[in-house]
Amino acid sequence: MNNQQQQTYSTEALFQPYTLGKLTLPTRIVMAPMGRLFSINGVPGEDVAAYYRRRAEKGVGLIITESTNIDHPAVISEPNIPNFYGEEALQGWTEVVRQVHEAGGKIFPQFGHMGIARPAGSLPHPEAPSIAPSGLDLEGNLVTEPMTQQEIDDVIQDFVDAAVQAQKLGFDGIEIHGAHGFLIDQFFWEKTNQRTDRYGGDFIKRAQFAVEIIQRVRAEVGEDYPIAIRLSQWKMSDYQAKLFDTPEQLGQFLDVLVEAGVDIFDCSTRRFWEPAFEGSDLSLAGWVKKLTGKPTITVGSVGLDSDFTTLYSEGTGSEKKDINGLLERLEANEFDLVAVGRALISDPDWAIKIRENRTEELHNFTPESLTTLI
Repeated sequence: MNNQQQQTYSTEALFQPYTLGKLTLPTRIVMAPMGRLFSINGVPGEDVAAYYRRRAEKGVGLIITESTNIDHPAVISEPNIPNFYGEEALQGWTEVVRQVHEAGGKIFPQFGHMGIARPAGSLPHPEAPSIAPSGLDLEGNLVTEPMTQQEIDDVIQDFVDAAVQAQKLGFDGIEIHGAHGFLIDQFFWEKTNQRTDRYGGDFIKRAQFAVEIIQRVRAEVGEDYPIAIRLSQWKMSDYQAKLFDTPEQLGQFLDVLVEAGVDIFDCSTRRFWEPAFEGSDLSLAGWVKKLTGKPTITVGSVGLDSDFTTLYSEGTGSEKKDINGLLERLEANEFDLVAVGRALISDPDWAIKIRENRTEELHNFTPESLTTLI
């Protein structure tokens, strides 16, 4: 082979099983959590169950659901994001689990809370005030009162209740949303967390809210039930934001989350191939795996030729991207699992087409892809 030619890597690495404790995933491909807004009044219906099933049938080893609502009135800003409480919604989730398992896949629900990222007066509970660690919005402006200890305790309990319910319904594990400037991330971020109690201070102390959620969940679900957490440097309000300037800071932060009980780190980036820190080509997922030894999920424009900010700001589609660089990093054990987002929204057969080298049949992602649940 000509030295100038790029080495080609086999896609079979994506389709090897992966075992974490008592959980074995059939492939290394993960469906990334992506809000779809098709659960009318918070109830996932047959169309939602079929949507997830189709991906599991075609080679996705782990489904991570869109972020679901814990039982708190100010959790979210849209009425059609699925609830994880209430008899009707839980019956819907029971069917989702049944369908994914029947198709041979595994599934985690993601639990999140928007915090102050939720616009005031949002449905489905416009009367509920949005909450924030220090009363600061994502620009650092004081807009409300800091969360009281009782409010913190209540939200922690809501996360615990959702996790216990997930285990009862047969989900294979859970993911906690600690990224993108949502509530848990607002505690992590110095700009939005100026507290002087045990939940504020340096970046280790700012992890305390997440630590207490994880510890309490772990105490309820037992040692063998997988707990994942999604982390990011960037925020929806600030793509250049950074929680950590050095790998050393990141490592100290991760240590407290591991000690609390995290099994899997879902490392959200805009472009999975970009270095997390100067002086190294390692991605965020690569650094997290190196520092903790824990399983990591990489995510960020997998299978696309541009990131989501370009897609939505310009209203254009994205062409299919060669995944050779992804396969090279997977073969080098930089990360363990690969989360695919928008490419799977537009094409439920993405995984099987990749495996069978039918790349010319892949569907391009466009913003219009979000208007249907195929």
